[in-house]
Amino acid sequence: MITIKSDREIQLMKEAGRITAYAHQKVKEAIKPGISTFELDKIAYNAIISQGAIPSFLNYNGYPASICASINEVVVHGIPNKKTILKNGDIISIDIGAIYHGYHGDAARTHFVGEVKDDIKRLVEITKESFFEGLKFAKPGNRLSDISHAIGTYAESFGYGVVKDFTGHGIGRNLHEDPAIPNYGEAGHGPILKKGMTLAIEPMINLGTYRVKVLNDGWTTITQDKLPSAHYENTIVITETGYEILTKYEGEKLDV
Repeated sequence: MITIKSDREIQLMKEAGRITAYAHQKVKEAIKPGISTFELDKIAYNAIISQGAIPSFLNYNGYPASICASINEVVVHGIPNKKTILKNGDIISIDIGAIYHGYHGDAARTHFVGEVKDDIKRLVEITKESFFEGLKFAKPGNRLSDISHAIGTYAESFGYGVVKDFTGHGIGRNLHEDPAIPNYGEAGHGPILKKGMTLAIEPMINLGTYRVKVLNDGWTTITQDKLPSAHYENTIVITETGYEILTKYEGEKLDV
């Protein structure tokens, strides 16, 4: 069941989104060759706790960290650890969630580490652009799959693989709520968008095949061809006339 959030709930989610974005900002400032994903996780944890919130991911279904840190061919759910050190030319997708007074914010960004090849930079840029192509349809009266269709067709027009095994999702009192939000599919299907719906929309786009596989740890998910993958996500609320992004940090450029 899709829940419609009250004005009070939306205010709490805005604060959860602000804290999520604040943690992203702190992690982004620390990303450089030589830092470990364990250190990035610690930075995010401290940022979230300092704002009176709790990391959404820590111990969620047994997940052992506060962020997902997914490098190069890792699509999602890369587990931070002391041995994984960023190096020049990497890309790293950071996914962070925060709980504030029982409500979640959720967002992901893919960052460059030092000097990155142009084709991989382009992948990251198109992944972000595909998110905003989807948001053109995020308004009351449209169908949920209008967003999905716009994301997928845009990314595929560049020859990229659109991940099908993982989706965006509703969000609120639970990190994952109805509806599931694929990044592909035909337009004109699914629930009608209504004011007060809160959604985490998150294109996961691969340089090569859309096919992925989960490693033996049960979390880390990589591209089957081991080519790079990018991830971009925000929590939004449907408003009377469109949408509002809840997970933007101060000074962040969100248009394309």
